[in-house]
Amino acid sequence: MITVRGMHALQNADVILADHLGPTAELNKLCDVDSKEIIDVSKLPYKKSVSQDRINELLISHAHAGKKVARLKGGDPFVFGRGFEEVQALAEAGIATEVIPGVTSAVSVPASAGVPVTQRGIVHAFTVVSGHLPPGHEKSQVDWAALARSGATLSVIMGVRNAGAIADALLAGGLAATTPVAIIENGTIDEERVFKTTLASMGEKTAEAQIVPPAVFVIGEVADLR
Repeated sequence: MITVRGMHALQNADVILADHLGPTAELNKLCDVDSKEIIDVSKLPYKKSVSQDRINELLISHAHAGKKVARLKGGDPFVFGRGFEEVQALAEAGIATEVIPGVTSAVSVPASAGVPVTQRGIVHAFTVVSGHLPPGHEKSQVDWAALARSGATLSVIMGVRNAGAIADALLAGGLAATTPVAIIENGTIDEERVFKTTLASMGEKTAEAQIVPPAVFVIGEVADLR
């Protein structure tokens, strides 16, 4: 999924730096790839990836060479996407940028699977949470107990590896074991898989179904709407 404005930026670029979630194999549907230099700067979870410093260097060097550079990121560049870090690096190098908002998976992936993150009369708030660090980790900035009490729908991204620990933390915070959960893997593409479960079984279901990133976990009453 991409905005029309984003597609136009790709069509006008000389160089495209693309993430894993903006796969190079799909670019030929959006622009003439033969007329552009395509650079894969994927960051794969728990695997070898291109460092942020290297990505910044590539953006700067190609821009200084007088080329129009498009940075294709998965989802929205400012939602756990390090987009602003790249804007800052380019600004320090004296390079002008244009930020084109993207479609965040935290909302679009549940929607594609028929799961709203809000619903009149049921829930009036939702929270987007990164699950890349487990609850209790020294670098985690997430108050899982507060989220358990919030009454909001929780849309958890980057949480596959820590799904069981996240469920345990929410249960310990007081969220009911029967709270519905929807797990959407590879949202919006042909390989999409959707599973419904409960908070008590979220970790077990993730392992049983062999869920792999990218996946979104929707936790709340909306996950069980029909």
